[in-house]
Amino acid sequence: MKKILIIDDSPSIRQQLSLCLTGGGYEVVEAQDGLDAMDKRAGCALALCDVNMPRMNGIEFVEKVGSQPMPIVMLTTEGKPELIDRAKKAGAKGWMVKPFKPEQLLSVVKKLVG
Repeated sequence: MKKILIIDDSPSIRQQLSLCLTGGGYEVVEAQDGLDAMDKRAGCALALCDVNMPRMNGIEFVEKVGSQPMPIVMLTTEGKPELIDRAKKAGAKGWMVKPFKPEQLLSVVKKLVG
């Protein structure tokens, strides 16, 4: 079972994502911000990452780790072209805007990690 890392400071968003992903057959690891995710990313096949978080935001997380050892998809309410460009230049593989559709999210995850 592939592990997906959810990085979001909102417990309710983490819960929604977790339910969607476990229902799709994935194991889930949750982190409350980018700094927390640094310690939890080992062994994960993919990360779904919010942008606006305390301590270390999503863009900083991507800039720090790039796409190694896993692809990172930004999942956020933000849609500013300059943020999207910055994240992609740092190594993010995709950008999805909240609220997300479960079937769309699972399709993206499946495409990136199987």
